[in-house]
Amino acid sequence: MANTICIGAQWGDEGKGKIIDVLTEHAHIVVRSQGGNNAGHTVLAGGQKHVLHLVPSGILHKNKVCVIGNGVVIDPVSLVDEIEGLRSRGIRVGRNLLISDCAHLVFPYHRLLDTAREARKGRGKIGTTKRGIGPAYGDKMARTGLRVGDLIQPGIFSEKLKAKIQENNLILKVLGEKPLKFAEVRDACLAAADVLRPFVTNTVVYLHHALLAGKEILFEGAQGTFLDIDHGTYPYVTSSNTTAGGACTGSGVPPHRMDRVMGIMKAYTTRVGEGPFPTEDGPFSDRMHGMGREFGATTGRARRCGWFDAVAARYSCMINGFDELAVTNLDGLDGIERIRVCTGYRLDGKKLSVPPTDIVQLGCCEPIYAEYPGWKKPTAGVKTFRQLPTEARAYLKAIAELTGARLAIASVGPKREETIFV
Repeated sequence: MANTICIGAQWGDEGKGKIIDVLTEHAHIVVRSQGGNNAGHTVLAGGQKHVLHLVPSGILHKNKVCVIGNGVVIDPVSLVDEIEGLRSRGIRVGRNLLISDCAHLVFPYHRLLDTAREARKGRGKIGTTKRGIGPAYGDKMARTGLRVGDLIQPGIFSEKLKAKIQENNLILKVLGEKPLKFAEVRDACLAAADVLRPFVTNTVVYLHHALLAGKEILFEGAQGTFLDIDHGTYPYVTSSNTTAGGACTGSGVPPHRMDRVMGIMKAYTTRVGEGPFPTEDGPFSDRMHGMGREFGATTGRARRCGWFDAVAARYSCMINGFDELAVTNLDGLDGIERIRVCTGYRLDGKKLSVPPTDIVQLGCCEPIYAEYPGWKKPTAGVKTFRQLPTEARAYLKAIAELTGARLAIASVGPKREETIFV
């Protein structure tokens, strides 16, 4: 399989967890390189539904090593809860999990700051998960954050944490929030440290030796391209680099060791949270929600739904350099008579082939649609590309051509076996 970066090509929630789970069979190591427990990857395996937030999806496979890289921000208490939850379901978590000692930490004050800032924005809120991810990355960029390497040294950690809580209690007071008690936060974190200590290492060195040994590595993206802090629909984005370049900086693996980039996208478009969404469609959203589809794995929020946006997909391919595409949720379009695809935007009387970077202009864009015939037959359970309805094959080929990358996978359901390799 070679070293592969898997990236969400839209606004996240593209079904990356399922695709990465399928591809893990052909990899030795799975690396998570950015984001925090604001991400949620849902995988159906062994008759069980697993929702993963920090632990890479590869943990569900035997004899695979999972790495949480330096670019991830980790809530230590939440990570321990996730590990214990996996173990309670019979999933082995031991030497098959490694955590970077350089990964930054998320604390209760980050969550309180996140919540308070969102509340103060009112109608201008971003729509964060309120997990403290943005404030934690803010500390990282300000060079004041605490890292996993600090956490496993109780004396050093306690001293640094005390200073941070004193500082943040002053800020919380201004925001009208109650102050945190240092001893409570310290004790909870040190208890988590006792569990996490055996997993902590210099993951850059581990991955370097793995590459020299010819191991094949799968890089698991979290969120999606248009939530990227630099290239997304700013400010309605997350606080990390969700695009392909983030896999290098967030893992320490150099770009020339990456062999291919796979873009994962739905056969339509969704997003969670606030911000412009040109192809959003109310009746289409209602249809999806009425089918019990499109609710967030992390928050449970109903996702906003719309038609496939080829303008955004082409731009995503430009940023990430997709070699291949995995198109998921094709079965969600079963039974629709006419399927719309946005092939361009219209803004102030002009046709655009790429999305404007200005958020106000993007919000004013009107989608230009092409229509494709739908299919009356269900696609769920189909095993091969040839077995798909003719209209479904034509639709997949069309959105791949519009995007500019080769179609490699089509997914027609959440289970591993509901995957078509093209």
